Amino acid sequence: VKGMMKNKHLAESVQQQCFHEFRRQIEYKSNWNNIRFILADRWFPSSKLCSCCGKVKKDLKLSDRTFECECGNIVDRDYQASINLKKYGENVLESAS
Repeated sequence: VKGMMKNKHLAESVQQQCFHEFRRQIEYKSNWNNIRFILADRWFPSSKLCSCCGKVKKDLKLSDRTFECECGNIVDRDYQASINLKKYGENVLESAS
């Protein structure tokens, strides 16, 4: 796999395959344990969405590790994403019932 990742023509498809297998395993294990699996939309701005005020920070770069909003919310971008994905899942469950 290392050699394939060095080939610029193959690297992206190899990387996508790894993510696909990871997702497939998570979905399989969730179903096996009777846990509902909720997949967020690919373009859901989990890292760029303020969990306090709901404003989307479009200019946030991947190198920006801290999310800072005009409303005063300052938090690690990964933690921010986890809060937003939790809310996303809760909204999906609420709308399903």
